[in-house]
Amino acid sequence: MSTLATLPHDQVTIAPLVLLSVLDHYKRTETPEGKRVVGVILGDATTGTIHVTNSFALPFEEDDKNSDVWFLDQNYIENMNEMCKKINAKEKLIGWYHSGPKLRAADLKINELFKKYTVNNKSPLLLIVDVQQTGVGLPTDAYMAVDQVKDDGTSTAKTFLHLPCSIEAEEAEEIGVEHLLRDVRDQAAGGLSIRLTNQLKSLKGLQKKLNNITEYLNKVINKELPVNHVILGKLQDVFNLLPNLGQPNEDEMDLKKADLASSSNNLQKALTVKTNDELMIVYISNLVRAIIAFDDLIENKIQSKKLQEKLQKEAEQSASASTDETAAENDTKTDVKDSSESGSTSAKK
Repeated sequence: MSTLATLPHDQVTIAPLVLLSVLDHYKRTETPEGKRVVGVILGDATTGTIHVTNSFALPFEEDDKNSDVWFLDQNYIENMNEMCKKINAKEKLIGWYHSGPKLRAADLKINELFKKYTVNNKSPLLLIVDVQQTGVGLPTDAYMAVDQVKDDGTSTAKTFLHLPCSIEAEEAEEIGVEHLLRDVRDQAAGGLSIRLTNQLKSLKGLQKKLNNITEYLNKVINKELPVNHVILGKLQDVFNLLPNLGQPNEDEMDLKKADLASSSNNLQKALTVKTNDELMIVYISNLVRAIIAFDDLIENKIQSKKLQEKLQKEAEQSASASTDETAAENDTKTDVKDSSESGSTSAKK
């Protein structure tokens, strides 16, 4: 038994530009069958997710018969790295890539060579890009070297630990890739044909993943691999998301529907029950939303009525006040007129 050191990173994101650069490197050098190309990857590895954003090719040769014999131009690495820093200082040297398609015997030694070029001598990232992919799925695999501590007391050894990969692009790069794929796509093929082709590829990918799961579980049953509870927990989560393929319970079935109760297709029953449950949730949600909307409408009507009554009352008060002021002014004018007339009469006498 042995234990592996933990990694400070949990996943890797790769820009499409890196994949195109690796493929261009492989095609441009006209690499013969069985050979591979090697290059440097640049990006950001300061967070839990490693972002691979750029790359450049390297002169590389190796002996087919002896895996310990290989050549890598270190001066070229240093010169190219300095020029890349002048273009974009944010992109750091975080590892290296090769065209695989699988790990090779000399990869650990080459990985140790790249360690002195990374920031703070951190463990470099190894990115394997399958340039001649025949199956479905992502053509990339990411690995980082960790120390393997053995329980028998022997010295520790380096081994590669796999990291999950994903392809992510920024908005500008995504637009460029879409235009490139539009030019590559067959213009004679219709929209339905393209959708069916993509659906077929997706189903093939699903079948491949299911075969891998079956192969792993068979090896665990035959005690060829140890039991990993983390993997089994993930598989259980997947099964929990699937519809119930067995005989549904009586409380889940509407026994009044004779056609549904007498049906022998358990999958159809389970899907019907699950669909009815989801539709019931949607119906209740719409009903609650309608009730809330009606309540808001009624509340709005009440507030509008109160506001109208308030405005009408204020208007009546202002009208009555103006009437009182007019009457008072008239009385004042009458008194002034009477006094002036009496004054003139006394003057005549």
